[in-house]
Amino acid sequence: MSRLTVWEAESGRETLKTEDAARIAAALSEIGVRFERWEGVTVPEGASNEQILEAYRPHLDALMGATGAGSADVVALTPDHPQAQAMREKFLNEHIHTEDEVRFFVRGAGHFVMHVDGKVWDARCEQGDLISVPANTRHWFDAGERPDFCALRVFTDPSGWVAQFTGTDMAQRFPVVV
Repeated sequence: MSRLTVWEAESGRETLKTEDAARIAAALSEIGVRFERWEGVTVPEGASNEQILEAYRPHLDALMGATGAGSADVVALTPDHPQAQAMREKFLNEHIHTEDEVRFFVRGAGHFVMHVDGKVWDARCEQGDLISVPANTRHWFDAGERPDFCALRVFTDPSGWVAQFTGTDMAQRFPVVV
């Protein structure tokens, strides 16, 4: 289930916890994060990346038209992927991007954790969730020790996923519960 948990960054005191999608969207909008559910699309097990993109084409076209994004692709990670742990470690460090980081979960789940205005916002996203983290927002991503997800990624910059790491230990101070 989708969930938002918010803590004060210094004290670690929890200030919000909800699984209500409307409340998650409203709370995240306060920090400029877009969160919504895309309903009514099913993709058969084992669908190719092209089939997944085509199934979500109407949603993607509307999103990309509204944001000016230029490309979309599919990223999938399974526990048996040979680079699963290395990829997890890379995403697990606090970083920023020069463009919005947009993800839609086709299957599985993961946590986008943002460090904004003295708070840590852990948005657990699952199948059907779209999240867009604004450019220059400190954040990290964790899908756990056995990651298993498939997501659409939307990019404006043709370089794709490019991170600038902050060098803080914030992600280690706030480990997610997967």
